[in-house]
Amino acid sequence: MALACGTAAPQHSEAAPVVVNPNTGLALSGVDPVAYFTDGKPVFGKPDFEMTYDGTVWRFENEGNRAAFKADPDVYMPRFGGYDPMAIAQGKWVAGYPMIWAVVGERLYLFYDEAGRAAFLADSGRIIETAMRKWPEVARTMGQ
Repeated sequence: MALACGTAAPQHSEAAPVVVNPNTGLALSGVDPVAYFTDGKPVFGKPDFEMTYDGTVWRFENEGNRAAFKADPDVYMPRFGGYDPMAIAQGKWVAGYPMIWAVVGERLYLFYDEAGRAAFLADSGRIIETAMRKWPEVARTMGQ
């Protein structure tokens, strides 16, 4: 089941708006971004292991995950700020959900639905390439 996510929030170092939960203000609705890589699944972070990065609040399962993120946030942050790469490839922005995800090429991607995730996995190289080309313009249109 997907978690509700909200709209664009502050930007990170790649100048990408980050999806945050509008009710909590948390990136990934409080899911630890490092856990996708270390645990192979989404794991909710704890308030005791929270940090703010570029104005966005992130939670972590433990101190080690928080330290790993702090050392290299761009490795662990979802690509395209957590927006669905399928929509971005079509020139649109749609928030992805932390429970519908994939790690491809050592990058985390979030999706709006399972159908989009499946289509992405069937042709990820082409979709990533197209989304990368369209992302700067899509990101500029957010919040307008």
